[in-house]
Amino acid sequence: MRVRVATTAVGITAVVLLTLPACPDTTDTGRPAPSSSARSGSPAATEQSDTPLSSAALAARLLDESDLGSGYTRKPERPAQHDDVTVLGCPALADLGDDAATGGQLDFPRQAKATFLYSDGSNSEVSEELYSDTAETLSVGSRKIFDAMVGCPHYPVLVGGTAFDMTTQEVAVPQLGTEQWSQLLTYSAAGRETVVKQTAVRDGNMLLVVSGSPALVDRHLDKALTRAAAVR
Repeated sequence: MRVRVATTAVGITAVVLLTLPACPDTTDTGRPAPSSSARSGSPAATEQSDTPLSSAALAARLLDESDLGSGYTRKPERPAQHDDVTVLGCPALADLGDDAATGGQLDFPRQAKATFLYSDGSNSEVSEELYSDTAETLSVGSRKIFDAMVGCPHYPVLVGGTAFDMTTQEVAVPQLGTEQWSQLLTYSAAGRETVVKQTAVRDGNMLLVVSGSPALVDRHLDKALTRAAAVR
């Protein structure tokens, strides 16, 4: 399936398309062991609030440099640049449509995001996305997308004229919020490999997605959820 996606979007897999060209020629082999319980939790019988938050309200709940500590700078938003992307061999992703199939932003209209560069010499990035909708809509939509992602553990992706080999692997997830998902996404091309971790936590009517360097995701996930849920 050939689709058009914004390669500047940071979503399920788009973060890898962003970081791969800037990453050093190193391979991350310290991957957590697979876990059959990577997705856990179920919708709560009674949610704290089912009224969706506005995009402006979500933006106010994002982490900033002062939350992350020294060494972080926020990347400015750039105009979207569209490349032809072809996802091969994964019907489940193809059925989800353009953005979901190629890792664009999740299909929830109320959203906010920020991406930070950690300047420790590794050129590592960490991104945070917040979405809001009714609890049921977030739960059903997120589960469908993440199930499709891990349902295709290996498939090729063509971005413009560049071929990438992609693998997905479920990993253990912290018991946070109402529902949780976590996975490793690995893109390899021309002998180079980039591993990105993505962890998503639904807390009532809000969905938090933190993606990037596995170490940075683990370091800042709890902090991001605490700030996002601080005001109700």
